[in-house]
Parts: sequence; structure tokens; C-alpha cells
Amino acid sequence: MDKKTQTRLYGWLRKQSSHGRRWIGLSILCGLGQGSLMVAQAWLLATLLHGFIMAGIRPEQQIPLFIALLLVTLGKALLAYGREVTSFKAGAAVRQTIRAVVLTRLSRLGPAYIQRRPAGSWASLLLEQIENMQEFFSRYLPQMAIAVFIPVLILVAVFPINWAAGIILLGTAPLIPLFMILVGVGAADANRRNFHALARLSGHFLDRLKGLRTLQLFMRTQAEGKEIEEASEDFRVRTMEVLRLAFLSTAVLEFFAALSVALVAVYFGFSYIDHLNFGSYGVKVTLFTGLFVLFLAPEFYAPLRELGAHYHAKAQAIGAAEQLLEFLEAEVAEPASGNQPFAATRPIRVEARGLEVLSAEGKVLVGPLDFTLAPGSRTALVGVSGAGKSSLVNALLGFAPYRGELKVDGQELASLDMSQWRLSLGWLSQNPQLFHASLRDNLLLARPTASDRELEEALKGAQAWEFAREKGLDYPLGDQAGGLSVGQAQRLALARTLLKSTQLMVLDEPTASLDRLSERAIMASLEQAMADQTLLMITHRLDQLSTMDQILVLADGNLVEQGHYHTLSEGQGPFAQLLSQRAGGSLDD
Repeated sequence: MDKKTQTRLYGWLRKQSSHGRRWIGLSILCGLGQGSLMVAQAWLLATLLHGFIMAGIRPEQQIPLFIALLLVTLGKALLAYGREVTSFKAGAAVRQTIRAVVLTRLSRLGPAYIQRRPAGSWASLLLEQIENMQEFFSRYLPQMAIAVFIPVLILVAVFPINWAAGIILLGTAPLIPLFMILVGVGAADANRRNFHALARLSGHFLDRLKGLRTLQLFMRTQAEGKEIEEASEDFRVRTMEVLRLAFLSTAVLEFFAALSVALVAVYFGFSYIDHLNFGSYGVKVTLFTGLFVLFLAPEFYAPLRELGAHYHAKAQAIGAAEQLLEFLEAEVAEPASGNQPFAATRPIRVEARGLEVLSAEGKVLVGPLDFTLAPGSRTALVGVSGAGKSSLVNALLGFAPYRGELKVDGQELASLDMSQWRLSLGWLSQNPQLFHASLRDNLLLARPTASDRELEEALKGAQAWEFAREKGLDYPLGDQAGGLSVGQAQRLALARTLLKSTQLMVLDEPTASLDRLSERAIMASLEQAMADQTLLMITHRLDQLSTMDQILVLADGNLVEQGHYHTLSEGQGPFAQLLSQRAGGSLDD
């Protein structure tokens, strides 16, 4: 990572700190308060010891100083606690904001974009990488201000009583930040490599875990296990590289700090045996002076050491910010989302004129297309795999950018408020997503206020009531619909879709995982449930096409034919060729 990139990433991180400015400011104030009380504490301790040892003052004569020392110590403890609390809240506020920005962009880009990367990679970006910015905002940034103020405060306290000790402190102070910078030069690159390795491991492991059954059937578990082992080893090496730099920097900073304190101690030692007679403005060095400076000397370097210890947090945050900023600033086409209200009380009309569906990079995936879905009509979308059916549906659902006209009830889709538009949509994919929750909770996603009676009616309409009644509505589903067969999961998802009151239903092979008897029963239920809705259905089943009002045939991203089943099947066009090339009543490849 070049210096220019590091500077840009650091600038972006500093800009994000504005989201936690109040808490960062409070953390700095607590740290400054600790520094001020620390000087007072050193003065009180030096005064008490000088009085006991040199002046022969009895302890009972120093009770006010003891009380003051106790109050100062208590005040330092309270400020330390306040600093910890405010520092954490500062990091939490910034992380929450950054995570919200990432989630908002992911929401705008839609599922079509998200599926381009493994789920584990997104999880790493949202969780580990953002989480690893915590120390930068909660520790490093506040410490930068404290590391300047406290040494200056101590120098102001030391120089009036001994200029030689002040010069020693001032002369040795630059050694710590200098070495901190030298060690930290490669830390950002090490952290960046570490995060890349983590993202690779997360995505790789989750994908293989989800596909474990397939790997076992193809006897690839050992080979894939070896790849996971290699990814784990790469992550281990990268992690140890980061830790090595962190431990090295801490050890060397402690060494220089101890060396500097030793120089101060040596100076006072030689002064007390009359080998050095300078530094105290012509007067003899007192025990008070030596104790006061020696009490403050470790505290003089402590903020710089702490800043050095937190310097790896800066490198860690810069390494984490690279992928994050790359994602946030990526020049990709987002699905349009306007703010015009939309409310449908009758079947929706869809019109496409010169419609071109685009990829995130602006490449034309489908189109140009011209078609109309009349209100209450039944339309089938057919074509071989890769013809563009899913891309067209993604545009209609508001998940893909497009050019041209795509109007719903006379309003341009891109100008609508997508949240209101999707309230009017019913959607069932070929591989529906059921969540790790109860059967009831999965159904209530469609309508949270639905009663058990309404849930039962929806389940009956989807031919899912028998197994749902047997298992119970509170039956917990495992991850990826664990505990249900593929057909049961499909019917449960269909019941969830039927539960939603919609005016446009989009179905992607709703009966793909069902037997013929269940398929016919569900199609009959769908006919009844969608009597007052517009339907667009992706299907390969021949016996479902004859009941459709129109068929749209896609090939290589183009609409090559449209019309009624009987008209298309009796012609010599692409649809008739598809029919002649398939057997067994299906258009599947």
C-alpha cells in the first residue's frame, strides 16, 4: 500500500470520527483531567515524603495533605472510569454509523449485486473489519491529543524547579514517536493482508459448509478441507505478522521510556552526591525536587508509550478501511429508487418500452424489450438458462438498474418509493429463503398482524397445512430450512407469499420441487388466490403454459416472441422449436 493510499484512507477515517465527536471530546477531557490531577498527586507525595524524611514533620501534622492526596487519587480513578466509558461510546457511535452506511449501500445495490461475493466475505466486511476500527476511534484519536497535552503540562511543572531534568525529558521524548513511526511503516500493509486473508477464509469456509452434502457426494471433502487448511494457515501467518509488529513496537517503546527515566534518575543521583551542581537555578537539589521529577518522569513518557501501543490500531483501521472504502466508492450503477408514493388497490398494469436491464457495471444484460402485462392477466416468462429471465424479474422487483421505460400503472418504476412499491408485490423464488426461526415467524414476515386462522388458510392454499399442523406453528426451522424437505420448504414459502395482500405476483418456478399431484393442487389454489392480481411466472412446465394469457419468450437477452400458447406452438418460431426439442412435458434444459 503506497503512502498516498494510506494518507487517503487515514483522511477518510478522521472524517468518520465526526460521528463520535462528542464522545471523543469527552474522552480527551477526562484524559486531560487525569494529567492535571497526576501532577497534583506527584506534588503532594513529594511534599509529604520530604516533610517526613528531611523536615521531621509528624504524620498527624500532615492530615490535610493526606486528605487532599486521597481526594486526588479518587478523582483520578473516576476520570479513568469516565475515559473508558466515553472512549467505548465514541468507537461504538462511529462503528454503528459506518455499519449503517454499508448496510444502506448494500440495500440500494440489491441482492443481485450481493450475490456476486460469498456471504462470508460480506460478513467479514460488516463484522470483523468494522469492529477492528474500534480501537482507532476509542483509543488512538483521543490519545493523540492527550499525548501532546500531558507532556507539555509536566514540562511546565518541571522546568521552574529544575531546568536540567526538563531538558532531559524534552530531549529524549522524540525517540518514542520516531521509533513508533518507523515500526508502523509496514503495519498498515500487514493489517491489509490480514483482512484479505480473513475475508478469503470466511467466504471459503461458509461456502464449503453450505455445500458439504455436495462435497461428500463427489468425494471432495478432503481436497476442500485441504484448501480450508491452507486458507487458515495463510490467515494464521498474517495474524502473527501483525502481532509481531505490535509486540515489537511495545517492547522497544518500553525500552526507550525506561532508558529516559534512568537518565533522569542518574542525574539526580549524581546531584545528591555533589558530582553535578547545575540545573536548580543556583540552589542545592532538594529531596522534594528529585521525588517530584522522578514521580512525573514515567508519566511524562506514559502518554507517548500509550500512543505507540495504540499506533497499531491506526494501521489496523487503515488496513480494514481499504476494502470498505473500495466498496463504498465503487462506481457501479445502483437500482433507481425515487420518492413518489405508490399505492395499488387493483391489479397492476406493467408496460415496457425500449427496456434494457443493466449490470452493476452498466453492461446490458437484457433488452431492448417491449411488452405489456395487462391488469389481471397471466403471463409466462420462458427461455433456456441464461436467456435473461432473472435479470428482467430483478428489474421489475427494483433490484437491478435499467434504461428505457418500465411503467407500472402509468408511473415510471425508477421514480417510485421502492418500499411502497414492494408492498404491492408478491414474490416467490425457485430457492426461497427461510430463516432460522419458528415456522410461525417465517410466515409472519409477510403480514406480522396475521392471526393463526389466517396462517392456517394460507398454509392450506399452499398444500402445507398437513405437515405444518403435525409439526406445530412454533416448530423451529434450522438454517437454510433445516428440518424440512425441499418440497415442504417450497410450500411454506408459497404460503408466506399467499399471506401477503398484493396486486402483482411474480413467481419463479413455484412448483419446481413438487410432485405432479401437489403441483396441480397448488396451481388450483394459486388460480383462486390470484383471481384479482396480475401474474408474471417463470416456468418450464408445459401444462402450465396453456392456461396463460400470453407467453414471453426470451433468448440471449432478447424478447424473440410473445403471444398465446396456441398461436406460438402452431408457428415455426423459437417457442415451437423449444417445444419440439423437449420431451416429458417440460422446457427444462
